[in-house]
Amino acid sequence: MTETEKVRENRLRRMAQRQLLRLEKSRTRDPRGAMYGCYRLVDDCNVVVEGAGTCAFDATLDQIERFLMDDTRGRYQKDQDGLMRWRTPSAGEATP
Repeated sequence: MTETEKVRENRLRRMAQRQLLRLEKSRTRDPRGAMYGCYRLVDDCNVVVEGAGTCAFDATLDQIERFLMDDTRGRYQKDQDGLMRWRTPSAGEATP
C-alpha cells in the first residue's frame, strides 16, 4: 500500500467515524484471495451497511468514499430523547 492510499484510508476512517460508522479492512494476506484489499462499513450494532455483497468484504475505497459522500441515503441523527437513530430522508426533504 502506498502512502497516499494509507492517507486516503485514514481520511475515510475519520469520515465514517463522524457518521457513526466503522471502516474495516479485510485481514486476508493472500493477494490472490477474493477479499484481499477490500473494505466494508459497519454500524455500532455490527450491521454491515456497505461492502458485503458476494463475500464479507467486497467494497473498494472508491465505493466506500461514494457511500460516505452520498447525501441522499439515510444517516444517524439524534432524536428528541437524545438517542441516535437511523433516519431515512423523505422525498423532497433537504439533508444536513
